[in-house]
Amino acid sequence: MTEHVHTNTSLWQNTLAARQGHEPDPHAGQRERLRTSYAELRRKASVLLGENARSMPDFTVHDISHVDALWETADLVCGDTVTLNPAEAYVLGCAFVLHDAAMGTAAYGTTVPEALGEKRWRDLVSLAYYEQEGCWPERGELDAPPAEIAEACVATAIRETHAEQAKRLVDQPWRSSAGNEIHLIDDVQLREWYGPLIGDLAASHWWPVDRLAREFRHSFGSLPWQPSEWIIEPLKLACILRLADATQVDSRRAPSFLFSLRRPRGVSREHWRFQEHISRPYRNGDRVTYSSLLPFPPQDAASWWLALEYLRGIDRELKAVDALLHDLGRDRLAARAVAGVDSPERFAELFRVQGWRPIDATVKVSDIPSLVGTLGGRQLYGDEPEVALRELIQNAQDAVLARQTLQPDFPLGRVEIRLTETDGDWCLEVRDSGTGMDEDTLVHGLLDFGTSGWSSTSVRNRLPGLADGGFRPSGRFGIGFFSVFLLGDEVELTTRRYDASLADARRLTFDGPSHRPLLTPVPGQGWVPEGTTVRVKLAKSPYASDGLFNRADDERLAQLAQRLVLENAVPIHTWEPGASDPEILPPFSLSSGSPEEVFDRLYPPQAAKGRAGEEKFRLQMREDFVSRATEVRDDKGQRVGLAMLWSSLMHQGQRDFRGTVTVNGFLADNSVSFAGYLAGQPSRASRDKAALVASREQMRRWVHTQEERLRSASLFDDSLQMELAYALHCASFPLGDDIAFALTSQGVLRLSEVRDWVSRRRDIFVGSGWPFTWRTRPPELTQRLSGERVQIPDDCVFICHYGFGSPLSEVFPAIANRDPAYEFARDHATLTWQKHWWRMSEDLFGLFIRTLCEAWSCTLESLLAPLEQRDWSDSIQMDDESLGPVPGYRFRRPTGT
Repeated sequence: MTEHVHTNTSLWQNTLAARQGHEPDPHAGQRERLRTSYAELRRKASVLLGENARSMPDFTVHDISHVDALWETADLVCGDTVTLNPAEAYVLGCAFVLHDAAMGTAAYGTTVPEALGEKRWRDLVSLAYYEQEGCWPERGELDAPPAEIAEACVATAIRETHAEQAKRLVDQPWRSSAGNEIHLIDDVQLREWYGPLIGDLAASHWWPVDRLAREFRHSFGSLPWQPSEWIIEPLKLACILRLADATQVDSRRAPSFLFSLRRPRGVSREHWRFQEHISRPYRNGDRVTYSSLLPFPPQDAASWWLALEYLRGIDRELKAVDALLHDLGRDRLAARAVAGVDSPERFAELFRVQGWRPIDATVKVSDIPSLVGTLGGRQLYGDEPEVALRELIQNAQDAVLARQTLQPDFPLGRVEIRLTETDGDWCLEVRDSGTGMDEDTLVHGLLDFGTSGWSSTSVRNRLPGLADGGFRPSGRFGIGFFSVFLLGDEVELTTRRYDASLADARRLTFDGPSHRPLLTPVPGQGWVPEGTTVRVKLAKSPYASDGLFNRADDERLAQLAQRLVLENAVPIHTWEPGASDPEILPPFSLSSGSPEEVFDRLYPPQAAKGRAGEEKFRLQMREDFVSRATEVRDDKGQRVGLAMLWSSLMHQGQRDFRGTVTVNGFLADNSVSFAGYLAGQPSRASRDKAALVASREQMRRWVHTQEERLRSASLFDDSLQMELAYALHCASFPLGDDIAFALTSQGVLRLSEVRDWVSRRRDIFVGSGWPFTWRTRPPELTQRLSGERVQIPDDCVFICHYGFGSPLSEVFPAIANRDPAYEFARDHATLTWQKHWWRMSEDLFGLFIRTLCEAWSCTLESLLAPLEQRDWSDSIQMDDESLGPVPGYRFRRPTGT
């Protein structure tokens, strides 16, 4: 770029340049003072701006060349419709210099974390860690984050705070080597008089457009030594700065050689690539026109689309500023829109493509309220109204914990749940004494479908210190509140931020998720407690077959709350209909509770009449759990589970002691594969399914300890071995030699006994079960319809193949144990013996066949190829002809073996 290109612009020439001609300039001295001050500021700041690339190497150019170019784009946006006097030009030029001067660490006078403050820095690290790792960091990780996260946080901090930091640069002194103070603006009077305005203008390019009118309402008169007509209009200057900065996009900000040196990554790379193509903009009427110097090949298609979106952003800025000036009756700037951005086809006329054609096939959401209505209720969560209560309690607890983090001495944190009935209408109310919400959080946090408020920068900036205090919210997907519409369409939310006045309380009313809500102040002089209250009119009675209590054993609110909330950090008070006093669910931690306490929390005594007899059975199960349950611990040594392997066949009773998978202490899923709890993390937004927090190896160790417990307690009898054989096989692979897994005419068969059993036979039939069913206590095969015991023929073996359910089946997928040597057969079009073996090699049938091959000294092909030739259609006829043929596999010992 030509040195001092700004001095050639019309804006400079008409304001601060020395007047040429025969007529003397009556204000030459005043111009010279301003011009000299600006030149000195520009000289000093060029060094500071040159440091930006050290901190933000991936960003496009933000050095003095960008500042100089702003004088050009200011000419572009102003045209002949708006003029400036020298004082305005000086103030605007200083704001040009400073607005991006804090885009590097050198501008902060210290490290970015120190400048940001410990609380805000830790909040930033916490959010970056969550975004990258999908979980909230521990305290130690906040103090010493990984280098990649720390670098990302520095970049984010600079990007988000550079405007406010630029405001401080006017008065910020630096020390010379001799210890003298150095200011960017040496002229004390200019710095003291214009400094605050220059700082505000520099910061304003980062503000919303509407804020400009509020902050820059009044004009500034001239200094005593200036002509009286040198009046400064800050709003005009703020608009010019904003648009000059927005429109300064061309190849000068992304030089090709510099691109090759810096090698920017990710989205920054795409920014460089499209700006590298752009020629200098010009104005055609009131349209700013950009064009590309070179066509975009297919490999730069992403950059082309980014260019379109970026220039559409400039178009919105131009239109917003024009609307503001028009509505205020101010002189409008000459540039008011960007040409060609209304459609990809028109844009391609200015930004040429080569070898491809742009078609706008991005996903569009035309009716957002309708989308929320579709995804915010039954379509996402299913027909399970209790899910709404779970989500509301979770949100309420998060709010209370956030307030306790910000106010450590706050003593009254709790969640209250009420169920009331008036004239046949039922209402559910969930109230918390947490942080509450201001209007901006309501609109841009709660109602921003899909954005979790606690993980948003705006919420963290409004509540600084959350991460520093150890706050780790449960919310994740940003859609939990909308589950309330599972209960009914008429919803009312009342909230007051914990540090706000009554006048700041707000009420949000809904008539279903598909309609736009109504936001109003709370009318009258009534008391609005700090925190948030959600009240929903139930669409149906909670006692209906598909109502709120449809899965509650005793149709009580307290029992339902305890079923949904397995651990809680704040007390939960529940009021049953008509009750004068609440039942209180005290805080409890699954990770630190004793086995007895954990069992009682997961499987509390039943209060319903007619079920008291089950307490004896529950206590028996409790005793088994205490003796058999073992912990699951993660890599940090924290307990993430306390459970025991079991089968409901072990205990005969009406009650189902299913295992619980929790997500942040709340019910996510149940399983018949274990009793107790295992911590999980949600695998989908509805949170009805969860992947375990523990790794496969950690869960494998748990399975081994379970087996050891069963053996040491002399509980690992033949029946339990057969029930757990497949689970142990999948977890340990292969199954232990001494574990029973099949039945023959002589009784149970263990892997260590298979070789001897098959060696004495030349013909073997392996039954697949139908039309029989298993009984393991005692182990026997029975007719499915009559229940009578079946006499197994001497040459038959029936393998007991009890499956095991989620989540253990996901941790130990059987497919992981398939024979890799036969994976090639996966895509065979027919069921070849190789394909069939690849499928069955994972399970107990495959284990038996492997052992059979070893005992008979034969190959898999010699056993399975004949089955393929017979089309896998073997069967035998039992003594009882009414049973019909029994399917399975007939294996004959190959000759010569």
